[in-house]
Amino acid sequence: MTSLDWFIFLLYFGGVVGFAIFQSRKNVGMEGYYLANRRLPWGAIGLSVMATQASAITFIGTTGQAYDNGMEFIQVYLSQPLVMVLLCVLFVPFFYRSRVYTAYQYLEQRFDAKTRSLTSFLFLLSRGMAAGIVMYAPAVVLSVILGWDETWTIFVIGAVTILYTVTGGITAVIWTDVVQMIMMFVGIAVALVALFWRLPAEVGVGEVLYIGGIQQMWRSIDLSWDPTQTYTLWSGLIGGFFLALAYFGCDQSQVQRYLTAKSLKQSRLSLIFNAFFKVPMQFFILSIGVLLFVFYHFERPPLIFNAAEVALLEDRSRQHEFAALNRRYQSLHGLRKESTLALLQARKGQQEVGPWQRQLQEYDHQMLSLRKQSKELVREVRGAASNDTNYVFPTYLVSYLPAGVLGLMIAVIFAAAMSSLDSELAALSSATVIDFYKRYWRRQSSDRHYLIVSKLTTLFWGMFATLIALYAGQLQHSLIELVNLVGSYFYGSLLGVFLLAFLVKRANGDGAFCGLLAGMFSVFLVSVFTDISWLYYPVVGTLVVVVTGTVLSRDTDSHGFPNTN
Repeated sequence: MTSLDWFIFLLYFGGVVGFAIFQSRKNVGMEGYYLANRRLPWGAIGLSVMATQASAITFIGTTGQAYDNGMEFIQVYLSQPLVMVLLCVLFVPFFYRSRVYTAYQYLEQRFDAKTRSLTSFLFLLSRGMAAGIVMYAPAVVLSVILGWDETWTIFVIGAVTILYTVTGGITAVIWTDVVQMIMMFVGIAVALVALFWRLPAEVGVGEVLYIGGIQQMWRSIDLSWDPTQTYTLWSGLIGGFFLALAYFGCDQSQVQRYLTAKSLKQSRLSLIFNAFFKVPMQFFILSIGVLLFVFYHFERPPLIFNAAEVALLEDRSRQHEFAALNRRYQSLHGLRKESTLALLQARKGQQEVGPWQRQLQEYDHQMLSLRKQSKELVREVRGAASNDTNYVFPTYLVSYLPAGVLGLMIAVIFAAAMSSLDSELAALSSATVIDFYKRYWRRQSSDRHYLIVSKLTTLFWGMFATLIALYAGQLQHSLIELVNLVGSYFYGSLLGVFLLAFLVKRANGDGAFCGLLAGMFSVFLVSVFTDISWLYYPVVGTLVVVVTGTVLSRDTDSHGFPNTN
C-alpha cells in the first residue's frame, strides 16, 4: 500500500469510529444502549439490516465462491423477498407490540422461562461462533496485502470494533452501518469498473459474458432435485427460505434492529427495503467473482492465491513437487490465453468456434485439476486444510489496483467487517444481559448498573469472537459458506419454536421446549448419518420442532398440567 492508500484507509477508519460515538450521544439508559430509545427511521434500519448480513465475508467469500463455482450461490438468496414480506406480516407485529428487548424475551411471555433461556442460549452459541468468522475475514485481506500475521490483525480489528460498540451501543452500530453500506455500494461499483479497465481492449462486456457463458460460470439455476447438492433452485427456494426466515426472524442481531424503529410501520418499511435490494446486490458481488475468472484468462493467475501457503511449500521438502505443478500451471495458462483470444477472433469473424471452445474448456479443466493437486499438497504439508478460495479477491486487489483505489477497497472491506461484527456484539450482549443476567441474577437494580454490565458483556463477547477468529482459518470452507453452515445447525430449531408461538394456539412451554430439543437432535442425526446439503438442515429442524411441539402440547394445558378435557 502507498502513502495515499494509507491516508484514505486511516481517514475512513477514524471517521467511522468518531461518527459512531457522536451518534450515540442521545442514548438514554439501557433502552438507549440496546434499542436507541426506539427512535430510528426506517431507512437507517433498512441499510443496517442489509449491512449486518453483507459483511466482509460477502466481499471475500462470495467473490471467491463465484470464482470457483460461478453464480450458483445466488440461488440461496432467491427466496429473500418472500421472507421479508412474511416477516412484515407475521413476526414484526408480535415483537414490536410486546415491547421486548430480545426476541427470546417474547417466548417467556408466550411460553415459559425455560423455553426462553434455551433459545437464547442456542443463539449465543451459534452467533458467538459466527462473530469470530466475521472477524477473521478482514484478517485474510491484511495478511495478503501487508504481510501481517493474521493473529495480530485479528486483535487489531477486534479492539477497534469493540471500542465503538462498547461506547455507543446499538445507535452507534446502526448509524455506522448506514455509512458502511453506502461505502459497500461504492466498492462494488469500483471493483466492477476496475476489472473491466484491466481487461484487454478487445474484450468488452459481450466478450466477458460469452467467455463466462461457455465455461458455465453465469449459470445460476440448477433444477436438480438431488438433496445432496448444495446449490440448486430447490435448495435455495426451500432451504434458503427457512434459513433466511430464521436469520431475519429469530436472530437477535436482526430483530434488535427493527425494534429500534419509531413505529411498526417503520419496522416493516426497513424490511421491504431489503426485499427489493438484497438480491441485486448479491448478484453484482457474485459477478465480481465471475469477472475475476474471466480476467485471469488474460492475466497470469497464481496456482495458490494464499501467499503464506506458497511460502510454506517453497520452504519444505515438497518444494520441487510444488515447483513442477506451478510450471505446468503457468504453461497451461499461456495455452488457455492463446485459445481464448483465438476463440474471440473466430467469433468476431463469424467463423467456426466449436474447436476453440472445446480446447479452452480442456485447458481450464487441466488447470482446475492442478489447483486441486496443489491444495492437497498444502494439506499434506500443513497437516490441516485451508480454503484458497478466500484469498482470490484480496490477491487481485493488491496485485492490480492503482494507488488510492486500493486504499478505498480495503476501507470498504473493513467497513463490511465492522458492520457485521458490531451488530453481533450488540446482539450477543443484549441476549446475555436481558435473558440471563437480569432474568436470573440481578432482577432489580439501577439502570446505571445494567448499563455498566451491558458494556462489560459486549467486551466479553468481543474477546470470545477474537478467540474463535484465531481458529477460523483452519476450517476447510469458503467464509461465506462457513458462516451459513454454522447457522444451519441452529436456525431451524429456533424458527420452529417461534412458529409454534405465532401459529399454534394450543402450544405450551413443555411442548415447545421438548420440540426444540428434538429439533436440535434431529439436525445432528441428519448431519452425521446422511449426505443431504446443509441448506436443508433448517427445514428438518423447523418441521421436527413444530410437529413435536404440537403433539406434546395436546397432552398438557398451558401450565404444563395433564389435559383432562
